[in-house]
Amino acid sequence: MLCSFFAFSQTKKPTLMILPSDNWCTQRYFMMTFDNQGSKVQVPDYQTAFREDSELGAVISKIGQLMTNLGYSLKDAEQETKNLSMRETEDNVTVGKNSGASLAESPLDILKRRTKTDIIIQIGWRVNKEETGRSVTFTLEAFDSYTSKRIATATGTGKAGTEIVPVLLEKAVKSYVNDFDKQMDKFYAQTLKNGREIVLTIRRWYDWENDLETDYNGESLLDQIQDWLQENAVNGAFNLTDATENTAQFEQVRIPVTNDKGRAVDARSFGVELQKYLKAEPFNISSKVMTRGLGEVILALGEQ
Repeated sequence: MLCSFFAFSQTKKPTLMILPSDNWCTQRYFMMTFDNQGSKVQVPDYQTAFREDSELGAVISKIGQLMTNLGYSLKDAEQETKNLSMRETEDNVTVGKNSGASLAESPLDILKRRTKTDIIIQIGWRVNKEETGRSVTFTLEAFDSYTSKRIATATGTGKAGTEIVPVLLEKAVKSYVNDFDKQMDKFYAQTLKNGREIVLTIRRWYDWENDLETDYNGESLLDQIQDWLQENAVNGAFNLTDATENTAQFEQVRIPVTNDKGRAVDARSFGVELQKYLKAEPFNISSKVMTRGLGEVILALGEQ
């Protein structure tokens, strides 16, 4: 039985979603302007890209088949983007009922949170004219959905031929996909062992009478929160990078991949557990849980 469990754990693969790269979207003018708390930011317009580009769907299907053959589970990026409203911010990123303030999420952050995909793969390519036909130069990159860190990359140029671009691209990627797979396997094995990495931010409402320096049973609230993290983060791993009486930011917080019921854990569900802890005695603190993507959770103390 132990041998069977070990074999299963060795073959476990993360879930993937494949999207066109930012550079590919820029080159083809599939971009949109996103208002990030007053700053204008250019982000890929995936909905328009899938709707208007004749090659994109077939390319992602071909790359997806290669990943499926290696044992990965895939989320349908085209279908997910159809269900995504690019211009609206979801209710759970609206903060206090009284203040009416808000925290912005990018469309990709919302997409990652809704699909709860472990890894985002981005594919970009360029078609070259050759004497014997056409060749394709590609760049394949994998990013951790929780931290947006690059975890695997492959780039190369396939042999020239007369096939359609999706087929040429599939052949080109196939020569590099095994090494790409090993890079992702190494990352995910470390994630299963050491936990996912998230960011936890604690804030207080301006009209809350207490703050992070308030004493509870002989310790400041900030110290109590650190004690909770020590017990609930994987191996007690976290890094307090900034702290005042009004805010605290914890980076590199390691959370388990699944809970004791086998359910996937993300930044929001981890933050909800801290919210419950602070709601109970001796704190009795109401708080609002907000998220950015899968990997960042914000607790605003003093109001729900």
